[in-house]
Amino acid sequence: MIRRCAWAKNELSVAYHDEEWGVPVHDDRTFFEFLVLEGAQAGLSWDTVLAKRENYRRLFANFEPAKVARFSDEKIEKILLDPGIIRNRLKVNSAVRNAKAFLAVQREFGSFDKYIWEFAGGRTIVNKWKNVGQVPAKTVVSDAMSKDLKKRGFNFVGSTIMYAFMQATGIVNDHLTSCFRHKEVGGRS
Repeated sequence: MIRRCAWAKNELSVAYHDEEWGVPVHDDRTFFEFLVLEGAQAGLSWDTVLAKRENYRRLFANFEPAKVARFSDEKIEKILLDPGIIRNRLKVNSAVRNAKAFLAVQREFGSFDKYIWEFAGGRTIVNKWKNVGQVPAKTVVSDAMSKDLKKRGFNFVGSTIMYAFMQATGIVNDHLTSCFRHKEVGGRS
């Protein structure tokens, strides 16, 4: 029997857990996708976001930050009418604002990848949690990441959201030690 992290309970979350969660990301488009999705998830379950992910890809130009940064007020209003996403005006506006800030980071650092990995010293932070109760909601690293992103004009990037972002993008490996993915994901960077 395969042992996985307890939160992977349905078809979508099992596939996400087994194929994506905790795998180190080095693609700026993927980083932007997770910034938007983690922000959209605030106050909701990740399963809700996973169920709507394809609609987000469709409505948010496959998470191309240069395209999202140019969304007009009319485009935002159209997006807000689509029941395929979480129709929260603040979260949708945040995606556009964050796209502009994302592009500024790319210009300054050459890539968002180069910028974001520096918070972890360029390598995955590998934790060795035995049970879900040990996994923190935020850390000193997510605090610093959140503070710097806010300073750069991002929003919906609080420390808890950024820790979930770190977990999703493999900046931190928080698979439980009993989970088959803990060793597979390891500490790659």
